[in-house]
Amino acid sequence: MCQLIRNDIMKKIHRKDFIKTVAVSAGAALLPIPERVQAGILQNYAFTLPPLTYPYKALEPYIDAQTMEIHHTKHHQAYINKLNEILDKEQNLKGLSLEKMLDAYTQLPVSENSKTVIRNNGGGHWNHSFFWPLLKTNTTPGGKLNEALLSVFGSMENFKTTFEKAALGQFGSGWAWLIDTGKTLQIVSTANQDNPLMQGQVQGKPILALDVWEHAYYLKYQNKRADYVKAFWQVLNWDQAEKNFLQK
Repeated sequence: MCQLIRNDIMKKIHRKDFIKTVAVSAGAALLPIPERVQAGILQNYAFTLPPLTYPYKALEPYIDAQTMEIHHTKHHQAYINKLNEILDKEQNLKGLSLEKMLDAYTQLPVSENSKTVIRNNGGGHWNHSFFWPLLKTNTTPGGKLNEALLSVFGSMENFKTTFEKAALGQFGSGWAWLIDTGKTLQIVSTANQDNPLMQGQVQGKPILALDVWEHAYYLKYQNKRADYVKAFWQVLNWDQAEKNFLQK
């Protein structure tokens, strides 16, 4: 620490507090990056875990509280930690939005390993941040989105059937999406944490999404993905989907 900075700090804090601060910072520097992030010591990280606007038990009996808590605080947080580790190393990415990183991750001026981490963990962070607001009980389809769905798919039942096929047909881990391509509404699926923002995928504006990784449903539904997919309609926040559809 240069003398000017030291003098400035000494003017603002008591010597005892200064010594304590130095000691804590020195110890924190020895911690692995994820622990330092969780401790709030590194303040320049771009991404943090978004809080839910509802309690973990709010979606029961369709999605249980334990699954929601683990999914949110463990799985989602892990994606953020790994993404932030890369951003700490790849300083030239600072200031880029996550959307921009994902859109052209293959062209980013970083190592191939960093590109993979951004794809997997940046995708995981974006996907989950998009997914959480789409969950809420006791909402019904309506408005412009409902009109568009009926126009494209003929009926709400046909839309749901087509979406369920995409969710169930995704081999292994991944997501099912309803997107707006700019010309029409389309249902697509992506593997792992890929999404429709990424090059190489069917690109479009996401309207709604369903996480079909096993950790999203295994505690309650075990291997019965179909039951989980059916339950999704009971917790889909149609109001949020409408907002996503109308957003420019």
